[in-house]
Amino acid sequence: MNLFNVYPLYDIEIVRAEGATLWDSKGETYTDLYGGHAVISIGHTHPYYVQKVTEQLNKLGFYSNSVKMPIQYELAEKLGELSGKKDYTLFLANSGAEANENALKLASFTNGRKKVIAFKGSFHGRTSLAVAATDNPSIVAPVNATDNVIFLPYNDVAALEATFAKQGNEISSVILEGIQGVGGINVASDEFLKKIRSLCDQYGAYYIADSVQCGYGRSGKFFAHDHAGVQADIYTMAKGMGNGFPVAGIAISPKFEAKYGSLGTTFGGNPLACAAAIAVLDVIAKDKLIDYAGTLGSEIMAELRTIKGVKEVRGKGLMIGIEYEYPIEDLRKKLLFTHRMFTGNASNKNVIRLLPALNIEKELLYKLVEVLKKEAV
Repeated sequence: MNLFNVYPLYDIEIVRAEGATLWDSKGETYTDLYGGHAVISIGHTHPYYVQKVTEQLNKLGFYSNSVKMPIQYELAEKLGELSGKKDYTLFLANSGAEANENALKLASFTNGRKKVIAFKGSFHGRTSLAVAATDNPSIVAPVNATDNVIFLPYNDVAALEATFAKQGNEISSVILEGIQGVGGINVASDEFLKKIRSLCDQYGAYYIADSVQCGYGRSGKFFAHDHAGVQADIYTMAKGMGNGFPVAGIAISPKFEAKYGSLGTTFGGNPLACAAAIAVLDVIAKDKLIDYAGTLGSEIMAELRTIKGVKEVRGKGLMIGIEYEYPIEDLRKKLLFTHRMFTGNASNKNVIRLLPALNIEKELLYKLVEVLKKEAV
């Protein structure tokens, strides 16, 4: 048997990692400025993280959600404390797509409606409804296609108001990333997020804050949506939540009532996943990484704006998009194969995405700035 060939692969085999440094099978070192799509939030193989996961593995790796697991309650308490959402409840899952799928289902179960508003440039996952709400027809199989998703322009208040005025009583939920990741690091305006909140309240729809990539402190707030001073009804989380261990969740406002059997998962909330997620929260809190990410990100974005050929630098905290005046494929290859730096791309072919660990050393980002200035054309 061979692997199903769906990933274009670099001819690089990573065998070890520590902090922001990667080693390949040939002994070459690389700087990780992408964290595997924003997954690595506290650095590779963080000692405390390794300790907590190892301790849990030596006690209990898995049992089903048919029994009490105190570690799930510990995770929920710490997450509520650090995120400021103490009165919310937590449903645990395995991936960002699964989190968004369950959020959309919960909203529809509760108000009995079918329509979902999503936005151009969005990416919410590859499961059935999550992919239907993703703005990429090439990954939507015929069986996933539905007329229940309405795509609107991102940050377009007038289009949002017009759609609610016409179909408001049919709309179950509005789902959006506070900062679009795959779409090219597009930041939702405060006005836009506040309008979503007010229209959802007015028409009985639910506001789902997709925080899979832009959450967990990456933006300089726990959730990127927090910058607008609004409260969503459901927050979805994954990626940085487990620092590489598959774990996800949805934080659910008190307006929702839990019912046995409405949501479920086999592996979600397993003891190992919870141990990983608790370790991440402990490190973020102890090292004040949310504030650090916000401050460092602003500093680095200012430096990036001085580079020749850069059209715009967008983002918040350590979720940064560098849009050039030209396609960046060749530049990213130089960064990787000449300068040994991992960065990300986006659906916008002119954008480099930076999603480093929240505790990355300042010097490594300044080194990137130097390299980009050297490679400027």
